Amino acid sequence: MPTPTQIAANRKNAQLSTGPTSPEGKATSSLNAVKTGLTGRTVLLPGDDASLYEAHVAAFFSRHQPAGDEECNLVQSLADTEWRLLRIPALEFGIYAVGRLEFANEFPAEQPDSRKHLIEAKIFLAYQRQLNNLSIQECRLRRQREKDAAALRQLQENRRRRHERAERLRFSASAPVVRDPRESRLDEAARQYIAAVHQERHMEWEPDENGFEFSMTEVEVRAIELEPDLFASWAEENEAQDPRNAA
Repeated sequence: MPTPTQIAANRKNAQLSTGPTSPEGKATSSLNAVKTGLTGRTVLLPGDDASLYEAHVAAFFSRHQPAGDEECNLVQSLADTEWRLLRIPALEFGIYAVGRLEFANEFPAEQPDSRKHLIEAKIFLAYQRQLNNLSIQECRLRRQREKDAAALRQLQENRRRRHERAERLRFSASAPVVRDPRESRLDEAARQYIAAVHQERHMEWEPDENGFEFSMTEVEVRAIELEPDLFASWAEENEAQDPRNAA
């Protein structure tokens, strides 16, 4: 834990530290400040226009039309990632601006065109680590964007399928059932046959004689489906009359 003396010393040093005063130092300090705009949690930096950011995010929500927290979070992430990607060209420009200030007096003996190229090369070599870091961060952000976009597409595709399935179920529940005419005629033949069984004239009942194109087997099967106990009493009577069941 810092002592009161250390705390006082830190405060004094902080008051004495006013930051860089040269143009090169101020530019470098500014560049260092915006580096967190690619990797930190804060998306908006002090120099960013909040209204432009809000319009940027609103455009993403209007384009993707998310539903539910998970989709909204992905759309927000896509908007933030794109905002950071749009910042990279300005950061790269800033690096070269810092370098031009820093090396403005280099290569005085060279011709203007040659001197310009030499300064650009020296800037690249001097700030190669920062430029490489920008490239790495850009690749990382692009991968994140692709990952979030794929996840959002999958969520919205799943939602679309659920909606279509629900609509089909709703339609099928409300729509009238249209039966095959042949099935309806088979039901009618079976009902006539059932009536013939109850009137004990089913042995003489034939489908073709009653205007039906079905086989007797088809009619009997459908009749039993409609009335499973159709032949129960008839079977009991036959069993009682069977000599093998006597005594």
